[in-house]
Amino acid sequence: MSHEFDLIDYISQIANTQSSSIEVGIGDDCAVWNPSESQILLATDILIEGVHFDLNQLSFEQIGRKALAVNLSDVAAMGGKPATALVSLGIPTSASTQNLKDLMNGLIALAQEYDTVVVGGDTTSHEGPLIVNVAITGIATRRSILRSGAAEGDSIFVTGPLGGSITGHHWSFEPRLKESDYLTSHYDIHSMIDISDGLSSDIRHITKASSVGCVFNEHNIPISDRVAKNLHQADRLLHAFSDGEDFELLFTVSPEVGEQLKQQREIELYEIGVMQGDADEVLLMTRPGEIIPLPDSGWKHHFS
Repeated sequence: MSHEFDLIDYISQIANTQSSSIEVGIGDDCAVWNPSESQILLATDILIEGVHFDLNQLSFEQIGRKALAVNLSDVAAMGGKPATALVSLGIPTSASTQNLKDLMNGLIALAQEYDTVVVGGDTTSHEGPLIVNVAITGIATRRSILRSGAAEGDSIFVTGPLGGSITGHHWSFEPRLKESDYLTSHYDIHSMIDISDGLSSDIRHITKASSVGCVFNEHNIPISDRVAKNLHQADRLLHAFSDGEDFELLFTVSPEVGEQLKQQREIELYEIGVMQGDADEVLLMTRPGEIIPLPDSGWKHHFS
């Protein structure tokens, strides 16, 4: 493998840092960003070989793309637009220079698609697994949309079908930045989150932060075609609530705005429930009309 500075030179060549708000890009101790807007968004995510991906099943381009995509999804969930990204790599000694170029090609191709400038990062080699960490900055040009803004009676919406993402869609999903921009520029969005751990888990971040519970309507939950069609309804529903990594936007609005959203045809939306009750009440109205508790069946990382 070539020297790390050869890799940095390569990244510098393919990363477009020509932006009016970027005063200094790759090559100094820090990048210099001078945005005129006031609300700055910051997020970071890490992918580790053997935990988040298997190199025997994925290309380096896919890994690079996913590393940035999950951060872009976080910015979308806050109602923002991405601006810059810092990329840090823990490189196994077995990796080739071409492997790393492929990884960065995948990442920067997505960055350019969403006007995100890779302005720096760090690299180190070690005997362990491949580690990719991306730290992103964004701008909330209107206002940041928090998890804590949901209110009693709010309608709950989601931007797409759920379930089955972990069969492969989670490596090629499109961050919902277009949908976020449309929603926040036309409507008063009370709260929002991206579905990364599963609907049954991520809704609880909103209920806890907003101190109000929710009731989902089983009949209205959109289930992805990726979920095998020969499964029983209960099994399909379990996938929709639990699989995680759908990266759709889950958000709440007033009932009045909810009615307006059901009339628009600009983006795909599904109304799936209502915010009501105590914060610890996450319920499901079944097709027969029975209301039952919804288990927290989404993905969770465990620590010893």
